[in-house]
Amino acid sequence: ITTVLDALGVGEADMDSLRGSAWNRVLDTIDTCTERNLLRADHHLHVRCELPAPNTIDLFEPFHGHPRLSLISLMDHTPGQRQWENIEQARTYYTGKKGWSAEKFERQVAHAATLQAQYAEPHRAYFVDYCRTHGISLASHDDTTVAHVEQAHAEGAAMSEFPTTLAAAQAAHERGLLTVMGGPNVVRGGSHSGNVAAADLARRGLLDILSSDYVPGSLLSAVMRLVQDDILPLPQAVATVTRNPAKAAGMLDRGALAPGLRADLVQVHMAELPDGGRQAVVRGVWREGQRVL
Repeated sequence: ITTVLDALGVGEADMDSLRGSAWNRVLDTIDTCTERNLLRADHHLHVRCELPAPNTIDLFEPFHGHPRLSLISLMDHTPGQRQWENIEQARTYYTGKKGWSAEKFERQVAHAATLQAQYAEPHRAYFVDYCRTHGISLASHDDTTVAHVEQAHAEGAAMSEFPTTLAAAQAAHERGLLTVMGGPNVVRGGSHSGNVAAADLARRGLLDILSSDYVPGSLLSAVMRLVQDDILPLPQAVATVTRNPAKAAGMLDRGALAPGLRADLVQVHMAELPDGGRQAVVRGVWREGQRVL
C-alpha cells in the first residue's frame, strides 16, 4: 500500500461508540507524522458520515477544508434497510459482535427510525453540497435498491461502496459508478452480514475496487484469491487496488506504472504453500521512486 485513505467514521447516536468521538488528536498525529517524514505511505482522509446521527455535522468540523480530505461516504446503518435490510442479521451482529443486550437492541432500533426521519435527508444534502463545492469524491454506502443507486448517481457519486445486492451493483455499473467491495469479503468467501459476495460480482464484471475494510493485508490476499480462483486475470485483479481506486478518488497522478505518474511500486514474491496454494509476500515497496520498505 503506497497511498492510504484513513477511513474515519463521524456521527453516532450511541455515545459508547468511537464514531461519536472527535478526531482532532488523530488528525494532529497524522499531520505531525507526515511533517516529520515518519510515514511510509502517503496518507489521505476518507470520512464516513453516518447521516441519521444528530452529531455528524459537528463532528465533521475538524475535517472541513482539511487538505488531506479526499473522499466522503454517505452512510445510513438504520436497521431494516441497506446493509441491515434483514433485521435478524442486524440483531445477530449487534448482540454478538457489539455485545448489546436484547433490550438495548430493541431500544436502539426504535430510536434509529426516529433519528433517520429527522436527520438523514438534511445531512445528506449538506455533504453532497460540500463535495460539489470542494471537489471531494463522493461514495454512496450499502446501496441495496436501484433507487439508492439512482439517487447517488444524481448526486454526483463516483462510487457505490459495498452494494448489498446484485441489482444495486448492476445499476451502479450501468450508470458509471465504480463498485467497491471489501477485501475480507473475497478472502473469506462472502459477506459477514449475508449480502452479495464480492467474488460473485467479479465473475459478472461488476467489481471495480477492493478496499481493505479494516484488514489492510486483505488487499493483496484478495487480489491473489481472485487470480488463483480464475475469477480475474492478474492485471485486472491488481487494478482493483491500484488504477481503479486512484481514478475514483481523483488521484490521477498514481495508480499505474506509466511515464509521468508517481513511481509507486510493490514487489512481491509468490511463496509456494504445502497445500499447493501460493501466498504473495511483500519484498519491497517504493513510493515516488524512493524505497520505503
